[in-house]
Amino acid sequence: MAVSNSLVKKENEIKEMNTMSTYLTQDLVKNKIIQMIGSEKGSRFIAAISSAVTTNPALQECTQGSILNAALVGESLNLSPSPQLGQYYLVPFKNTKIGVTVAQFQLGYKGYVQLAIRSGYYKKMNVLAIKEGELIKYDPLNEELQVQLIEDEEIRENTETIGYYAMFEYENGFRKSIYWSKKKMNAHAQKYSTAYRSDLKYNNKYSFWSSDFDGMAYKTMLRQLISKWGIMSIELEKAVESDMGAIQEGGQVDYIDNVEDEQMNITTDKDNKKEEVIVVEKSTKQNTNEVEEVNNYEEEYQDPFA
Repeated sequence: MAVSNSLVKKENEIKEMNTMSTYLTQDLVKNKIIQMIGSEKGSRFIAAISSAVTTNPALQECTQGSILNAALVGESLNLSPSPQLGQYYLVPFKNTKIGVTVAQFQLGYKGYVQLAIRSGYYKKMNVLAIKEGELIKYDPLNEELQVQLIEDEEIRENTETIGYYAMFEYENGFRKSIYWSKKKMNAHAQKYSTAYRSDLKYNNKYSFWSSDFDGMAYKTMLRQLISKWGIMSIELEKAVESDMGAIQEGGQVDYIDNVEDEQMNITTDKDNKKEEVIVVEKSTKQNTNEVEEVNNYEEEYQDPFA
């Protein structure tokens, strides 16, 4: 009995040594955090990330460096990791290329809104699910949407969604809007998300698209709208580039399930000049390793929306 208790105690000590909190308070790591975000924010940051990892068992399987790097991206954008706020998420994902589970940085649609508002260019911004029976007419040529919204919020909440609408208006009066049917959104999700295709194939709900389709649709609408027609601040540009990626030590982004392969013209406010930059997102193609990657994904992934 004494030997058994001794072994249990030793195992607990080892686990304690390997906690995220212990890792973050090591001198080398702590100094890196303070150097990047300052000592005042450093303590709050360490507490927030330690709490996030403690309450999410799947994150505890991730490499501690990937958690730190992803969280530092969120902190540099002044966004909160709280799932309740929905600004950004730390998402566990099994990277079969290197054989470890890593934490991805995933921007939430509310994070897009926050960063766009902070830029100072936008007077108004909105994204909305259109329910069955509400759509009267949409004219894509003039970007005019006619709807009759259901007034009862409870009834509206329980009515099937048929499409999504997003718009922004600059302070100078320029306005842009888009509308996608749910069918188009679903096709987009299947084309660009390996995880969602796996969910549909195996009747699972591991991906964001499966557990919160509307939330991912809102994010997609804002991304399409802002990245193609909006003015993007340096912060927003950085967020788009980091989204759905595992952040490496040198700042490089390794896209694992982000298979969107588009070239987007982005206007930044750097040096008060407008310059076009091309963001090319790494494409993940279906191949003989996809089945293995999907199976690992199903085992390791835990959805923060759940």
